[in-house]
Amino acid sequence: MELDALDRALLRELQNDARQTNRDLAAKTGVSPSTSLERVRLLRERGVITGYHAALDLDAAGRPVQALISVRIRPPARPVIEGFREWAARLPEVIGLFVTSGAHDFLIHIAVPDVDSVYAFVIDRLTERREVADVQTTMAYEHVQSRCIEPTGPDRPRSAHRAR
Repeated sequence: MELDALDRALLRELQNDARQTNRDLAAKTGVSPSTSLERVRLLRERGVITGYHAALDLDAAGRPVQALISVRIRPPARPVIEGFREWAARLPEVIGLFVTSGAHDFLIHIAVPDVDSVYAFVIDRLTERREVADVQTTMAYEHVQSRCIEPTGPDRPRSAHRAR
């Protein structure tokens, strides 16, 4: 089933403000509240909407320093990769994690209070792991993130690993 213009409008409005009432959402998209409610329910059931969250200002949350850390794992076996992924994703400093191809196996996005905390994360957390063969750290001066993702084309098969 493809996403139509109404689905796209509902998704756009919810990404702009997921806390708005269904009545406001319906008014902004030009449909009845019952239609809006049903379509949003279907979008959740189909897995297009995976959840709702509060966006935080990292500076205000006491985590103004961000870094991207590339990690190479050895041996590059599925259990080792999956074990590291699960471990790293649970660390409180981690705000994003990508399993990647190329020279490194992971790209880890962290947000911490200061530069010393970046160093501590790399030395005290990452390099203590036996499977970590190489680490490269890049400090991020600014992080600009798109808050509204426009769906494209017809539904595609869902992969086993989705963004969480």
